[in-house]
Amino acid sequence: MQESVEKTKAMVQHLAAVNAILEKNEYDPGRLIPILQETQEVYKYLSRDVISYLATSLDVPVAHVYGVATFYAHFSLEPKGKHIIRICDGTACHVKKSTGIQQHIYKRLGLNDDKRTTDDLLFTLEMVSCLGACGLAPVVVIDEEVYGQVTPAMIDDILDKIIAEEKNAKGEE
Repeated sequence: MQESVEKTKAMVQHLAAVNAILEKNEYDPGRLIPILQETQEVYKYLSRDVISYLATSLDVPVAHVYGVATFYAHFSLEPKGKHIIRICDGTACHVKKSTGIQQHIYKRLGLNDDKRTTDDLLFTLEMVSCLGACGLAPVVVIDEEVYGQVTPAMIDDILDKIIAEEKNAKGEE
């Protein structure tokens, strides 16, 4: 019984942010997209439990919430890393070997086409159609910071810096 109570308390705590978002948006089903956006910003993805909870709270079918969440590429149903790496694969970047950058990051972080997020949830790699910075090709955006004319060595330096900052933040050496 105690285990069940603990699980319930944990679930209530976990959904506290969702409740605040729902209240802010007045439980209005017409505001589903902003609700999903804010929820994803908090949790980094939309879990099945959260989708079901939102549907129940908004009094709409789960299929409707799921349909919106899967229609827009912005939403993710899988956990994402703390740092999002976006590689442009538009024409200019592709010609300038953006796939080579992708392969380098895959190897460096132990990722592949099926596994886009590191086990420690530190990094997620996404390929995007265009970042609108063709003159800087190949382009990579990490946490909203744009890096142009990227090389594998540059990527290594950037990743090393992020990893060192994360270790320092945790008090590791």
